[in-house]
Amino acid sequence: MVAAAVAAAVVVMAGAALLTVAALHAHQVQATLATEAQAIAAQPGQWQATPTYGGKPFGPRWQFVDVSGTVTASPTGLLPVTAAASAVAAGTSPPRQEEVRIDGSVHQMLTVPLDGGGAVQVALNQERSRQSLTMLAGLLALVCVAGVAGAAWLGRVVARAGLAPVERLTDAVERVAVTMDLGCPIEVTGTDEVARLGRSVNTMLAAIDTSRRAQRTLVEDAGHELRTPLTSIRTNVELLLRVEQRPAQAHLLPAPDRAELLADLDSQVRELTTLTTELVELSREDATRETPEPVDLADVVAAAVARVRIRAATVKFEFHPVRAMVSGRAGELERMVVNVLDNAAKWSPPGATVTVRVEAAGPLWWELAVDDEGPGIAAADRPHVFDRFYRAPAARALPGSGLGLAIVAQTAAQHGGTATAGAREPHGTTVTIRLPRPA
Repeated sequence: MVAAAVAAAVVVMAGAALLTVAALHAHQVQATLATEAQAIAAQPGQWQATPTYGGKPFGPRWQFVDVSGTVTASPTGLLPVTAAASAVAAGTSPPRQEEVRIDGSVHQMLTVPLDGGGAVQVALNQERSRQSLTMLAGLLALVCVAGVAGAAWLGRVVARAGLAPVERLTDAVERVAVTMDLGCPIEVTGTDEVARLGRSVNTMLAAIDTSRRAQRTLVEDAGHELRTPLTSIRTNVELLLRVEQRPAQAHLLPAPDRAELLADLDSQVRELTTLTTELVELSREDATRETPEPVDLADVVAAAVARVRIRAATVKFEFHPVRAMVSGRAGELERMVVNVLDNAAKWSPPGATVTVRVEAAGPLWWELAVDDEGPGIAAADRPHVFDRFYRAPAARALPGSGLGLAIVAQTAAQHGGTATAGAREPHGTTVTIRLPRPA
């Protein structure tokens, strides 16, 4: 592509040079003919019998023509009297320059009128000039060929040198694609665009590696967490099937024990359903989510409080709505608030009050705070409460998957906010969520 561009530029420049030289030559010929014709016409009597004036030649050929177009004097040899020349001699046409052929050679001939009638014709031989232009054209053609060839060779050398880093980068990327070793970055040197591309590829590989590790961790942790309820469900179902298949041993599982077993099955199925839902929520990509829109955080919190109040009847919820507009996905925000409220209700003793507050935190943020009256979170556990599947030692005996607060942190981050947990005086926990206010 570069060689083609250079070739086009060389050809254009060579053509322009040739045309310029030809135009300058034509102008010089025209000026010479005009000068000589004016000199002869000024003193025609002195030029009718001799081809020279003062020993200086004024052109190879000239002649005089009368008003009828007849040659009256031709000291240097006859010139053709064309129709245009006859018209100039007759006084019906201005001076005319034309190309004529004399003795097989091309001449430029100028015919100018004489005072009193008639005309003088002056001609210059153009063969030598044409040969010079032909040689110049050949020389320029050779220069063009040499220039194009040199440009192509130089372009290939420069391209290979410039593309060498790209080839190395391509080989490294292909090697990563074959080995799937995302933890080995590509070697990058320099500060040019190729180096910038290499650093971008390394950043992309690191992001893919982080995502793959996160997916692997999620799958491994999910498999571990799913194994417990599934094992319990399988054991209980096998026991019930054994009793149903052997009616004679039905007395070994009395009705109260069977009811307790069914209740445990129901609890395990509910826990498995919750865990599956939370796993799906955590694994969702942004491309599958709804489009953010203006949402009143007060309406979201009110709907979440109404949902949790039904299943946590022993706990009181106190909430005074404050209009707080944010940009987000109403369904995800409500699920985030429900998880925080469920966690607060789980840790609060019967008769306790869970306080929910929405207030401005400066000109850029809205702050949602949920206070419970539970035992609080140990200082060592607070940095990890938003991690996936993390459960504090005190919480391992209680139902739950360890994903609720992880979903809270993920949803807050996806909406440009943050989630934190802190101690509440005199006892309890405060979970604070900050969301940006729309510009």
